[in-house]
Amino acid sequence: ITGNTVIDALFCVINKPQNKIVEEILRSCSLFDDNKKLILVTAHRRENFGQPFEEICRGLKAIAERNKDIVIVYPVHLNPNVREPVFRILNNVDRVHLIEPIEYDTIAHLMEKAFIILTDSGGIQEEAPALGKPVLVLRTETERPEAVELGVAKIIGPYCESIIQETERLIYDQKEYLKMAKKVSPYGDGKAAIRIVNILKNFFMDKE
Repeated sequence: ITGNTVIDALFCVINKPQNKIVEEILRSCSLFDDNKKLILVTAHRRENFGQPFEEICRGLKAIAERNKDIVIVYPVHLNPNVREPVFRILNNVDRVHLIEPIEYDTIAHLMEKAFIILTDSGGIQEEAPALGKPVLVLRTETERPEAVELGVAKIIGPYCESIIQETERLIYDQKEYLKMAKKVSPYGDGKAAIRIVNILKNFFMDKE
C-alpha cells in the first residue's frame, strides 16, 4: 500500500505561495477580516440535478442569511443543470459569492482557508481531511467511507434542513467542530510517489 498520489499533489500545491487569484477571491469576499469564516462549496454531481440542487441552494441561502459572520464561496460548474438553480436562488444573496470554475491550485488554497467544506465531490472528500477541514457530504452515500468512519466527514444528503442543521452545529458547537477538524488522512501522507518509485526501482533491479 502506497497511499494516493492526490495527497502528494495537494501538499505540493499547499506548500507553494498562494496565487493572485486566491488573494483576489479572499479580498472580494472580505475574508481578510478575522471575524469572517469561509464555507467552501462544490456541488455538481448528476445525481443532484433537479430537486436536490434546489434543496442545496435553499440551505446555503438560509445559512448565509442567518449567520452574518459566514461567507460562502461556490465555484459553479459550467453544466446548465447546476448553474440554473444556483444562480436563480443564490445570486445577489449577501455573503454568497458565486465564482467561475477555478484551477486546482486555487481550490487547494481555498480549502486550506475554509472553516467548513460542503461538497458532493469525491476528490475533495479525500483531500480536505488531510488539511483538517470538516467535510459535509451533500449525498446520501459515498464511495469514500474511510473519512466518514474516522469522523472527519459526515454524509448529510442534499436536503435543505440537514444542510442548515449540520452546518450550524459546526459553526456554534466548538466541541463538535473540533471533533471533525482533525488532520487525518486515510488516503495518504504525501509520500505515495516516493514509495511507488522505490517499489518500481526494486522490482526492476531484481529483474537484472
